[in-house]
Amino acid sequence: MFKKLFLLLLFTPVLGAFAETIKTDVLVVGGTPSGVAAAIQSSRSKIKTLLIEQGSWLGGEMTAGGMCVLDANKTLPSGIWGEFRKKVRDFYKRTPGFDTTANAALRFEPYTGAAILKKMCDTVKNLTVKMNMPVTAVKKDGNGWELIVTLNGKPATVKAKVLVDATPLGDIAAQSGATFWTGFDNKKETGEALAPEQALPIIEDVTWVAVLKEFEKNTIYLMQKPAGYDEALYVSLKGKDIKKMLEAGRLPNNKYMIKWTENTYGATIDQLSPEKREEFYKSMRQRTLGLVFYIQNELGFKNIGIDDKEFGSPDHLPYIPYIREYRRYKGQTRMTLGEIYNPYANKLYRTSIAVGDAAFGQHYADPAAPKTNYPPLPAYTIPLGSIVSKDVVNLIVTEKAMSTTHLTNASTFYPSVQMTVGQAAGATAAYCVFFDKTTKSFDALTVRTIQGEILDYKGILYPFADIGPSDKYFRSVEQVIGSGMLKQVHQLQGKSMQVLFKPDSTVSTADVEPVLRETFTRAFIWFSKNHPGALFTVSDMLSYISDYTLTEPKTLQLTLQKQWQDTYKFKQAFDLKRPITRYEFAVLANKYLNPFSTHVDITGKVVN
Repeated sequence: MFKKLFLLLLFTPVLGAFAETIKTDVLVVGGTPSGVAAAIQSSRSKIKTLLIEQGSWLGGEMTAGGMCVLDANKTLPSGIWGEFRKKVRDFYKRTPGFDTTANAALRFEPYTGAAILKKMCDTVKNLTVKMNMPVTAVKKDGNGWELIVTLNGKPATVKAKVLVDATPLGDIAAQSGATFWTGFDNKKETGEALAPEQALPIIEDVTWVAVLKEFEKNTIYLMQKPAGYDEALYVSLKGKDIKKMLEAGRLPNNKYMIKWTENTYGATIDQLSPEKREEFYKSMRQRTLGLVFYIQNELGFKNIGIDDKEFGSPDHLPYIPYIREYRRYKGQTRMTLGEIYNPYANKLYRTSIAVGDAAFGQHYADPAAPKTNYPPLPAYTIPLGSIVSKDVVNLIVTEKAMSTTHLTNASTFYPSVQMTVGQAAGATAAYCVFFDKTTKSFDALTVRTIQGEILDYKGILYPFADIGPSDKYFRSVEQVIGSGMLKQVHQLQGKSMQVLFKPDSTVSTADVEPVLRETFTRAFIWFSKNHPGALFTVSDMLSYISDYTLTEPKTLQLTLQKQWQDTYKFKQAFDLKRPITRYEFAVLANKYLNPFSTHVDITGKVVN
């Protein structure tokens, strides 16, 4: 009897018995701007990485969603974002009409953007990319992860040590058990003066972009009237300068990105839920088709139509919508407007892992949505804790679901900002694997190690309008700013707020003394003994370095006097009596004091 039962089991197919299991160290779900950057960085950090995307294109909303005019972070072309930007510009540099000025908005055809991202991924070792692979289940496996995916029409299992949710809507984090905020936060909860008194379940509108092509002038390129067409939805366009609106979205090769009020639609949290999402998407597509029909038939642009060679969807519209907001998960820290407008109110600036400068969006069809009077926006930093889950071990989250407030998300969600966030997510995931850490066991070395990896791969931690990565000592400036010894300067110029380093300005003793005392245990002895004046001099700097490094003062003076202009190329001559400049201070402090080696925790507090 037992023998017969054994033979029966041996030759009876068992469902799932031969299902494929894929093992990786880091798993990135979502081929979005942040997802691609995370996967590339994790792989470059020499960690086995798998990137899976349920669609057929890489790039998320800036390619598959047609959001292909990027005007944020154009003066901050760092790391992987800077690499992508350069490759796009190189591709189009001989295309007639393409704007090659250094800080022009980046414009590209969606298909071309996706192809460039794919090529970037193809050239990276340790990285495997799987397209058309939806995730059907997510569960914890100890400190690691086990996901059920569909591979070639069959279920397969993916096992990973660290999971990066780079999906547009935080779907993986939701399945993992992470908790979320939605809509407007209230002022009491976030401490943001611009937040409303009461929380509101209102999110920003959604756009279904159209990419149109201008055919020859005598060509009539009319589409059929779409189902449910309602002319009243678009009459607001009458009397507007349509040519000017088209030019604002001009793409290479006589194409236009249409991202107008008329194809931007009010959305609710319920409509974007997984259960109702597809139905909502279908209605938006139809309305965007109606807009194109109106442009052709009512506004008279009969030779402008949907480019049927751009997208392979049945209606030739982008595959996915451009979503600004849905839900934001709870991270180890939460990024607020305070980190943008008053970065020194707390210590989170010390944990910066990415930068952004995208103008705040305010797109609300709901009349109950309050109007936010944002002050002029400075470039800002994004703290490490905003991408690391508070509740779920080894979960890192990017895109619209990262840990921010509603008012802050209005900038951080932007694709080019998210590419910088993604690079940091990849470095963070790689750190966990390489050092056998979990996101719950971050120690005093964690923040600086991750930041160092980002800097090694040409990322930017602190954005400046007056000094950039081409400067020989830019990393010294970044690291000293990260220590807090010197601070960024916000300066209003016209209607814009610039973030400056002011390299030629002098150093105030009152600025550097508190951080020197906080960072170095012997600093209080030096200050008690030397009593520097209001302005920190070259002599003060050499004296402090001599005391800290135990170098004989005269030897140090002779060495630096020789190197001052020969090695460091400082603008001003060596003079012990004059106030030291911020640039000189940063270079010497980074070399001799190495404040960046001082450990800080994920809140930015110094850990001695």
